[in-house]
Amino acid sequence: MIPAQQTAVAGTRKVTVLGAGAWGTAVAMALAQRHDVLLWGRNAAALHAMGEARENTDYLPGHPFPERLHVAADFDAALAHAAGPDGLLIAACPVAGLRPLLKQLKPHNIAHVVWLCKGFEYDTGLLPHQIVREELGDSVAGGALSGPSFAQEVARGLPCALTIASTSSQLRDSVVAAVHGGNVRVYSSADLVGVEVGGAVKNVLAIATGVADGLGLGLNARAALITRGLAEITRLGTALGGQAETFMGLTGMGDLILTCTGDLSRNRRVGLALAQGKALDTIVQELGHVAEGVPCAKAVRELAARIGVEMPITNAVAGVLFDGDLPQAMVLRLLARDPRDEKVLR
Repeated sequence: MIPAQQTAVAGTRKVTVLGAGAWGTAVAMALAQRHDVLLWGRNAAALHAMGEARENTDYLPGHPFPERLHVAADFDAALAHAAGPDGLLIAACPVAGLRPLLKQLKPHNIAHVVWLCKGFEYDTGLLPHQIVREELGDSVAGGALSGPSFAQEVARGLPCALTIASTSSQLRDSVVAAVHGGNVRVYSSADLVGVEVGGAVKNVLAIATGVADGLGLGLNARAALITRGLAEITRLGTALGGQAETFMGLTGMGDLILTCTGDLSRNRRVGLALAQGKALDTIVQELGHVAEGVPCAKAVRELAARIGVEMPITNAVAGVLFDGDLPQAMVLRLLARDPRDEKVLR
């Protein structure tokens, strides 16, 4: 992972963010400190309300929009805003919405797209870059912008560090030039698989950590889960072609620590609620946001079984979410495993 140059100063760019949820809005707000940003969403009424209130009252209430952030419900106008050579197009939808959005983009012959989503597609088990390749082909430059980041903190202008991962060095340089600056530091990586796997599987481990914390198992158990969770992520990621060192960085260890320990973590809150005995449907309804770790647990369990990668914590989480296993049984099953059967991350 290559650090961006601190001295780099980006000129004004035209940026379009497709997706007006919490994270898409927060990224749009951060970029609007230095660029002309257009935020698009599917709900025209909600976008009109945002434009009137100059804030996203549904997802980020109390965080006013910067002057250079505008909203639009017109898809063609949103794409035209970022169509020039200095434009930047960012997809800020959940993984489940990525393929439909790409199908909508396909007739417009875009040159590039950067996505913010983390996870595996529920039905296919594909990573985001594989979905992009299926829908748009190899001629469109694509990259994942990922890292340990809560939308509420980014919207407040607090510091964070992200990684842009792409096989296109030109796209990586362009994203660093546009996004790096102010309170946002951006690193560059060619390991697209590793970055995406880290960003996806950490959500599953956050559910496990939330369960452990909700059951009152203590900080020792939390540390063990995070550490062994990192081993699981690394095993899967390297089996899929990622580089081991990627999982020691922002999009591996960094994102895992944040999501497993931060009170703003949706997936951690899912685990806490499971420990209280709440049903999954009730938890998701009360959450009011997408918790990617839920569908991801199923997809990762199936993928790991198919390629022969050992994922005991992920399997235990999926058992609680989808098979009716009790959280206490999940813990006992993990504790009963013979450690000699597991590889130690060194």
